[in-house]
Amino acid sequence: MQNSKAVEWIDSQQTAMLSLLEELVGIDSHSYYKEGVSQVFRKLESFFKTFGLKTESHFVQGVEAALSVTINAGASLGRPVLLMGHCDTVFPRGEVAKRPFRIEGNRAYGPGVADMKAGVVMNAFIIAALAQSGHTTTEVSALFTCDEEIGSPLSKEVIEAFARKAAFVFNGEPGRPSGNVVTGRKGGIFLEMDVQGKAAHSGANFSEGINAISEIANKIVELDKLTDIDEGLTVSVGLISGGQSVNTSAPSAKAAIDVRVKDLAQREHVMSRIQCICNKNFITGTLSKLSVMGEFKPFVPTAASQKLFELYRDTLKDIGHRTDQEFSGGCADSGVTSSLGAITLCGTGPVGGKFHTQDEYTEIDSFLPRAKAVLLTIGKVHAAL
Repeated sequence: MQNSKAVEWIDSQQTAMLSLLEELVGIDSHSYYKEGVSQVFRKLESFFKTFGLKTESHFVQGVEAALSVTINAGASLGRPVLLMGHCDTVFPRGEVAKRPFRIEGNRAYGPGVADMKAGVVMNAFIIAALAQSGHTTTEVSALFTCDEEIGSPLSKEVIEAFARKAAFVFNGEPGRPSGNVVTGRKGGIFLEMDVQGKAAHSGANFSEGINAISEIANKIVELDKLTDIDEGLTVSVGLISGGQSVNTSAPSAKAAIDVRVKDLAQREHVMSRIQCICNKNFITGTLSKLSVMGEFKPFVPTAASQKLFELYRDTLKDIGHRTDQEFSGGCADSGVTSSLGAITLCGTGPVGGKFHTQDEYTEIDSFLPRAKAVLLTIGKVHAAL
């Protein structure tokens, strides 16, 4: 059985996995707190160094956007395999002090414990296991990124570079609470609509004012009409701001818009409609601008990705565990890799739930079987697919 030595080694590593998980969860690493994310990178760098593995930092716009480690560079069997994960979380600086890592029963808790520091730990140990076992047939890289939770604005170009070379990608996002992996995801676009009006005293000079808040309110009503649940399309205004004072016509207003789409054709259609709403003046004299602040491409299933799922599912079953596939409305970097032709499976990390909340958890007893399933699947992919 290919990679059986790696599986044998990783079977003894659960305590070490939980120790590294505690260290990583103990670091505040919000997407915009780059110093914290860098601290996570340094912990991983130190971890790999103990196995004689050298990491590489990837800088974008002067920021350390990603850290990678590669074994068997240039190996002859097929194109490379990529393990992927992000080191940032949605939680602000100081959250770790409020809610430090803890274990209760079979679950570990803490900021970002499932989404996705558990997957980061699992991928790190998979690389270490392959290195320990003398695996020499396939080039395997692990890529750890800095800003997935905000649409990967910096790390996306690094992900794209790795994805263009990779044959197969295992994205260590958390396994679903059901135990399933993810074989399809919506795409997401994060937009900002800015409206400019004209300030005027609401009493003395009301007719001279052009109220940007009123304009954006009209636009929001139209944006809400674009949602079509049956078609998998949602448009949601999550943040609004604007105005100068209660007794002044608002000279400016702003709305942050979340758009979720099932495929690229739907993306083009809805973006055209949103742009039309932006361009339309409900109140004469307003000026509006639409900006894309971040974007995830959809992870669209293919016949090849279905075969990869089936190989993983059957491999997990062979070691006594079960999984199925499901679609997620959440976005991830798997949309980037799949859109570039890399055969992708997502949600291969340890099982978890209640992501982005104070109750977020990961299932401790899912670490070893999920890690072993990925290891064994890596050993089979080129022959099977």
